[in-house]
Amino acid sequence: MSSSRPASRLPRRAVAGWILFDPACQPYFTLITTFIFAPYFASAVAPTPAEGQSLWGFATGAAGLVIAVCSPILGAVADASGRRKPWIAAFGLMLMTGAALLWFAVPGDTARIPLVLAAFAIGTIGVEFATVFNNAIMPDLVPPERLGRLSGIGWAAGYFGGLVSLALMLCFFSTAPDTGLTLIGLPPALGLDAASREGDRFSGPLTALWFAVLVLPMFLFVPDRAKGLAFRAAVAKGFGEIRGLVPKLKARPPLARFLLANMIYADGLVALFAFGGIYAAGTFGWGSIEIGIFGILLTITGTAGALAGGWLDDAFGPRVVILGALLALLFACVGLLSVDRGSILFGLVPTAPGTGLYGTLPEKVYVGFGLLIGAVAGPLQAASRTLLVRLAPPENIGECFGLFALSGKITSFAAPTTVAIVTALTQSQRAGVAVLVVFFGMGAVLVAGVRAPLRAGGGQAKDGAEASAGRAGRDP
Repeated sequence: MSSSRPASRLPRRAVAGWILFDPACQPYFTLITTFIFAPYFASAVAPTPAEGQSLWGFATGAAGLVIAVCSPILGAVADASGRRKPWIAAFGLMLMTGAALLWFAVPGDTARIPLVLAAFAIGTIGVEFATVFNNAIMPDLVPPERLGRLSGIGWAAGYFGGLVSLALMLCFFSTAPDTGLTLIGLPPALGLDAASREGDRFSGPLTALWFAVLVLPMFLFVPDRAKGLAFRAAVAKGFGEIRGLVPKLKARPPLARFLLANMIYADGLVALFAFGGIYAAGTFGWGSIEIGIFGILLTITGTAGALAGGWLDDAFGPRVVILGALLALLFACVGLLSVDRGSILFGLVPTAPGTGLYGTLPEKVYVGFGLLIGAVAGPLQAASRTLLVRLAPPENIGECFGLFALSGKITSFAAPTTVAIVTALTQSQRAGVAVLVVFFGMGAVLVAGVRAPLRAGGGQAKDGAEASAGRAGRDP
């Protein structure tokens, strides 16, 4: 089914509206999953940081399991029913509800932990499913040769939205536990109580409000596909397409191999961002201010990396970008694990105490490796989205994005849960996070064997000079 208007003739406001979806969603990942709420939960709500990391991992894993089971079905239904916006609205409501409920995470109130973790899981399911349907709109917006740039710009805009939301949190809401003041030395805005950490808890409601405002241009200006089958008929057709999935994947070995690779490395990336702030809080004792500033620095490099990755994608192909990013992540993960509060290089080089922000050498090294992760995470995710578009049959793009979400989430309960189990058994945050090296390594090996496509619709790159020159070829 074709879009309502040719991609080349869509007004710029439609493309801009689609791009704004990424910054609309990004605070959920920046504020809640990584830099503000997750470290707050582990350090102030859970009994201990290690137990907090474990509980957060189990909640992330549970949400990932639901996403894994439902994503391909929903994607197939979207292809049959045509419309994507109603699905985005429904799952966006889940995102906002889950995020808003995080307000009730009172410090030390362990009785509310089940509510908080359930709210986080609901919001995570909502943001991931809304993204599936928004991604499925992408091929209708621009010609195939511009998909890499569009995806990269979307990720860069998302990082910028995360940067702005994080700066707002640090300057006006999140407080240092010892002083009760924000980064700029003020009490939290809106009369929030610093003693009960209402500033950090406000990250949830702020995320919900942020999404509601920034997603509006997508609903107003981006054309949706024409209505297809009725809901029941679409569900029946969707299940039928899922049953025919295996033959389709057998007919497209590069697509199958890429989905397997994405299943592994996306799982590792989800866990890395889920535990990065928690790991820093436990290792160095960082509070919301230190983690938040770290997040701002990481987001700046992420924005630049996503923009650069889009151009590299169009110039060299998404496979090259993905492989380079995975190798960089491997190096950075080993580097992060090599530092602790008083030494670097796995204890081989003891370091002296320091004062001030990131005053010790291990903290500076940790920040440096974190910035590298930020620089390559955006290109990795943007290029993965582009590679899926280029490998997938155009008539099944929604289904394939459902599979893409499935491949990115089907084991997403495995990595966080593995981290949680190892952390719980060893009571060591380092041991738990170390398992992520395996995920990135396996993903890199699989991606290295994927033939790089150069255009949408399943066109495959030819070898040698033609591939480097950017001319596309098709499978026989």
